[in-house]
Amino acid sequence: MCFHEWTDESQKAAEEALIIRDSNGNELVDGDDVTVIRDLKLGKDTLKQGTRVRNIRLLSEPVDGHDIEARVDSFGSIYLKSSVVKK
Repeated sequence: MCFHEWTDESQKAAEEALIIRDSNGNELVDGDDVTVIRDLKLGKDTLKQGTRVRNIRLLSEPVDGHDIEARVDSFGSIYLKSSVVKK
């Protein structure tokens, strides 16, 4: 049997790991509006720096390292990494 005891510190660390943060360290939540901080290649198109992404949805299970699902005008539905957006 395992005699590991959860302390307040280990519980706080586990909860902190579930929080998704942007490139500046701000906490992101569903429905936030974010801005792309650098140019992103999307096939033959490019999503330019400064593009506004509205109404994001955080993924509970990341898809290939992407933890945000968003809809961008002229691109449609895409997945983004939280490290390339800011609130």
